[in-house]
Amino acid sequence: MHSLIRPNAWVALKLPSGSTKVLQVTPNTTISLGKYGSFPSNLIIGRPYHLTFELQDRLPDENFSRLRVVPPSELYAEVFADEAAPGCEMPAAGATDTVISATDGEEFSLVDDDGNVVARSNREIIDESARQTLTQAEIEELKREGSNAGKDVIAKLLLSHTALDQKTSFSLAKYKLLKTKKYIRRFQVSPIDVANLAQWQLEERDASKILDMRAEMIGLLGCWGNVHFGGDDVLLEDPGATTAQGDEACVPVDRDLLRGRWLVVDDTSGLLVAAMAERMGILYETEDEGAHSSSEEHKEPTEPSAEQSSASAAENSQEPGSNPSVPAPATQQGSDTEMADAQAAPPENQGGKKPREQKPRASDFAIPYSQTNTITVIHGASQPNLSLLNYWGFDITSPNHPPHPLLNHLLTLSWLQLLKPELDTSYSTPPLTATPETLASWKPSRRGNFHRKRRRYARIRHIVDATRAGNFSGLVCASTMDPISILRHTLPLLAGGAPVAIYSPNVEALAAAADCFSVPRRTAWVGGGAPEIEGLSAEELERWPGNERFPLNPTLLQGVSIQTSRARHWQVLPGRTHPLMTERGGADGYVLTAWRAKPAEGKIAAKGKFKRRKVESEAVTPASG
Repeated sequence: MHSLIRPNAWVALKLPSGSTKVLQVTPNTTISLGKYGSFPSNLIIGRPYHLTFELQDRLPDENFSRLRVVPPSELYAEVFADEAAPGCEMPAAGATDTVISATDGEEFSLVDDDGNVVARSNREIIDESARQTLTQAEIEELKREGSNAGKDVIAKLLLSHTALDQKTSFSLAKYKLLKTKKYIRRFQVSPIDVANLAQWQLEERDASKILDMRAEMIGLLGCWGNVHFGGDDVLLEDPGATTAQGDEACVPVDRDLLRGRWLVVDDTSGLLVAAMAERMGILYETEDEGAHSSSEEHKEPTEPSAEQSSASAAENSQEPGSNPSVPAPATQQGSDTEMADAQAAPPENQGGKKPREQKPRASDFAIPYSQTNTITVIHGASQPNLSLLNYWGFDITSPNHPPHPLLNHLLTLSWLQLLKPELDTSYSTPPLTATPETLASWKPSRRGNFHRKRRRYARIRHIVDATRAGNFSGLVCASTMDPISILRHTLPLLAGGAPVAIYSPNVEALAAAADCFSVPRRTAWVGGGAPEIEGLSAEELERWPGNERFPLNPTLLQGVSIQTSRARHWQVLPGRTHPLMTERGGADGYVLTAWRAKPAEGKIAAKGKFKRRKVESEAVTPASG
């Protein structure tokens, strides 16, 4: 993750009201924070994350607000003052509170001098004579004047309170906190990581889009799924296939190189994939990749390569009425006529920089994916829904994507390609072939489609073959599908001892899946409860489709359990520190955890060697004195 705010990066602005504003920092634009004001985006570009900024008042000769970095000593001044005060031990709750309590059956009201009701006894505790002399019109006038970033408004509100000295410590702290959240013009810039995006999506956007998955559930999935860095990249060699070669030139899958791979079923719009990629170190762009992607937008057109030049020449020679011996026509520019030279002069080396050497172009059947440290996503649609990855600069639908770590480490395939690849036309249709002479006679658009289809065929065939080869290091799921149907087709692809972690907003589906691997079912299975499995090999037992009594092979998973966790926000005020009674979001969520087991073949019996040994003991008689 980058430590500085970069241009066009997505950030989370945490406002004093407690809400979060997620936006893209586009250079030379204005960022609006609603009632708190606005400021130019260039003022935060290049600055570190996690700083608190304060919007200052506009100067007379400027039409924008400048920013001031709030130091920690000012942010936590009250905390430091309380800790430095003598005898700063926190008194017991209610020890110093002077309040009026409404008894059962009685109703109290606080009124001002004009008889207007200020507060009623619908609350359990009423402060004594809580009155504010400033009217709403005067408060709005103070806000329009906008002096000292809202701190003057808060100070005048406190000074205009007639019964401020009669408030309890809790009531005074809460009153000041509410006014600070409402009028102070500050914000904090945080990076878009998985936890911040999940919290923002859960509380302020559409929680159902991520299946109500909270940050603690994401942590449980990553821990129980044992998601970690899977090793350095291992790439397959380019076969150097020509356009006349077909399927026989494809690179076969090497099972010995497939290590550190995780199988994922994600229905959270890419949030689960982002959480796993963050743990595996392939979510954030490096400095070199970020600089390259930003320079691509302002990149000048380069000269065509030798292959493109020869192809264009061959294409022009086939056009009717063309004569290669006739020079190109002159171009008219204003009143002067510019004649084309017979031979173009080489461009001068500007600035003394060496021209960048272009890498040789790989063949159509070259595999760009790494064999280690990868994520394989199984989806049910024609394209996977990974839209949330756009916040980290990765677009799964982009055909010409700039450099990003997920390009070589994220593999996607559909359930049809996994279960019945021969029914998928992208996998079963043989690749196109053409001789170089035929290829040179085509138009550029047709040649581009020809190469694109061959590259797509090689990628899809490699992904499907590598996935069906199995030996995955773990299975992590967050889907609305039935967990039993997911496990039926994914358990045979896991290596021995691989962890399994499945998230669901409801516990019923996970309970049904856990019951398939219970001890009574395993005992009945070993005792011959399924006569149709007799004579099947170990591989056939792993892929056994199941029946009504045994939906799954109960010996494939060990240590099956269901757990949940919930982190709660706390209110921290003098004498009133406790968890919040209400929170946003839906279900708490549950996680099923287990480990893949490889059943032993044949009959197992425990025998020991019970050899009786004779130990001669000599009787020792005590010496008589």
